[in-house]
Amino acid sequence: MLKKSLHLFALLVIFSLTSCGYNTILGNDEAVNAAVGDMQAAYQRRMDLIPNLVSTVKGYASHEKDTLQAVVDARSRAGSVQVTPELANDPEAFANFQKAQSQMTSALSRLMVIVEQYPDLKANENFRDLQNQLEGTENRINVARTRYNEAVRVFNLSIRRFPNSITNSIFLKLTTKQSFTASEGAQKAPEVKFE
Repeated sequence: MLKKSLHLFALLVIFSLTSCGYNTILGNDEAVNAAVGDMQAAYQRRMDLIPNLVSTVKGYASHEKDTLQAVVDARSRAGSVQVTPELANDPEAFANFQKAQSQMTSALSRLMVIVEQYPDLKANENFRDLQNQLEGTENRINVARTRYNEAVRVFNLSIRRFPNSITNSIFLKLTTKQSFTASEGAQKAPEVKFE
């Protein structure tokens, strides 16, 4: 009878461990880390393109120093905040990262408005190639953010749903991760002026 009870207990322990969600939670955590790495690669690509873009524009629009300096400064600020898996666990660092990336996007947008004033620059093959690469990179960043947010959603659900929530509270003690949100004022349509 004791032997049968021990077998039953062992089976119960094995079954409970296989359905406790431990491996699922760890897999979802790793998916978030991989998504952070993908975002990091996309942001690094943008950082690498910006010096070439600025130097190409400088040759045509040397008197637009303020805007060019704003792009350089925004790049520096964006580069000072490192994208790491730990970033998703620190709300303050995550907010700083989002702010720096938003400033970078804004500075690049102002640069593109200036470019419109220089037809020779827009016709320059090097500039067109850089602009196309930058547009493609911005699309990659958007895709990487979307994939990151999906990985965060799956992870956050996995640590909050029963029975995984019990496993997490006893063994892992992981907290929910931060998602990307729209920049402040993004819900307003941009004002377009034709002069």
